[in-house]
Amino acid sequence: MPILAPSILSADFGHLEEHVREAVSAGAEWIHVDVMDGHFVPNITVGPLVLRALRPVADDTGALLDVHLMIEQPDRYVDAFADAGADFITVHVETCPHLHRTLQAIRERGVRPGVTLNPGTPLSSLDAVLDQVDLVLVMSVNPGFGGQEYIEGSTDRIRTLRDRLDRLGSRAHIEVDGGLNPDNVRAVVEAGADVIVAGSAVFKGRGTVADNVRAFRRGWSSEA
Repeated sequence: MPILAPSILSADFGHLEEHVREAVSAGAEWIHVDVMDGHFVPNITVGPLVLRALRPVADDTGALLDVHLMIEQPDRYVDAFADAGADFITVHVETCPHLHRTLQAIRERGVRPGVTLNPGTPLSSLDAVLDQVDLVLVMSVNPGFGGQEYIEGSTDRIRTLRDRLDRLGSRAHIEVDGGLNPDNVRAVVEAGADVIVAGSAVFKGRGTVADNVRAFRRGWSSEA
């Protein structure tokens, strides 16, 4: 069964704990924390203090904290996010000139390392590290803002990546982030994704947060 990782980027920060608890109670297993610096991407979001505030909620509910660093020089902040309670830290191949070292530093902190790439970056840029990560994040929009449309070519990238991981014997998760909703999620799961990030469709969707989480679970099920 796929894992749903609601992105707090689209949550109401005045009711952040309430929204996170509602999402997890309805069936979300991870909480996705998008960290943006205004340099690598045009938006500015949250830092380690928000992650630290979410750690007690995660401990209480059993959710995992999935941190996506869309920032320049992520090596400088690995310790801060590890100390704040990250379970996963994912970095961009475009921002890491010494990618092996960055991934090693994440794992040495007891955090599961992940790697991601922008839609215009070839999958081949990940080949040298696929056997060293616990998660590969496929961006299905250009990162920086929530509420964008899913880039259709992403589905083929997911399918290709799943084949490469299977041939390696890797158990790394394939996570997909951008433009996903209950109506298009099934094709992404069938292509090989097993972690689904959704922000606007969960926290700003048609129903309550809990309703929207349940809609995703119905969307990818065989009965849908």
